[in-house]
Amino acid sequence: MDLRLSRVHFPVTTLGPGQRLGIWFQGCSIQCPGCISADTWATSRGHTTLEDLVERITLLLPNADGITISGGEPFDQPDALVALLLALRERTGTDILVYSGYALEDLGAPLQRAQGLIDALITDHFELHSAHSRPLRGSDNQRMHFLTALGRERFIEYERPLTEADKSLDVMFDEDGSVWFAGIPSRGDFQRLRDLLNDEGHLVQISADKA
Repeated sequence: MDLRLSRVHFPVTTLGPGQRLGIWFQGCSIQCPGCISADTWATSRGHTTLEDLVERITLLLPNADGITISGGEPFDQPDALVALLLALRERTGTDILVYSGYALEDLGAPLQRAQGLIDALITDHFELHSAHSRPLRGSDNQRMHFLTALGRERFIEYERPLTEADKSLDVMFDEDGSVWFAGIPSRGDFQRLRDLLNDEGHLVQISADKA
């Protein structure tokens, strides 16, 4: 099965409890203003197959405390998402968190097909000018849904106000020299980092510059 994939990384420590396997889908039709992952919007790149992805992550799964699937927009590729979830469930019993910019009420049939496969789901589009005071969410309009008992057990701790300990990011380096971050930054963090490095003579772009 074909799918569009942005990246895979392990470990990710800022998008759920423990050391997690992070899987980012490529392509997003929602394209929220101010999104920190605008590089994942395009649908013209990232083409791979489910088989290649599963082969790539199989050796990582035994060491993963959980799995976080984001994007891009995973539900823009519902067949690939459900097939991936099934493959993951066959290989691990750890928790699976999925991010979506769609409202829960709009996910309909794709979410029904994924019943029992997703433990926790964070929904709704990012709102740049809304408050940001809850962990794992970029804006307070976004909702966390516990879809299984495991999801509630693992993620109920995040139904609280944001703390200083939540304000951390994982830093990753690609082979082409690109640097990217996993986690939920505070408002304007990346713009301030870009401006600081540009002022020191470095040529820096952030994903929002490429939207």
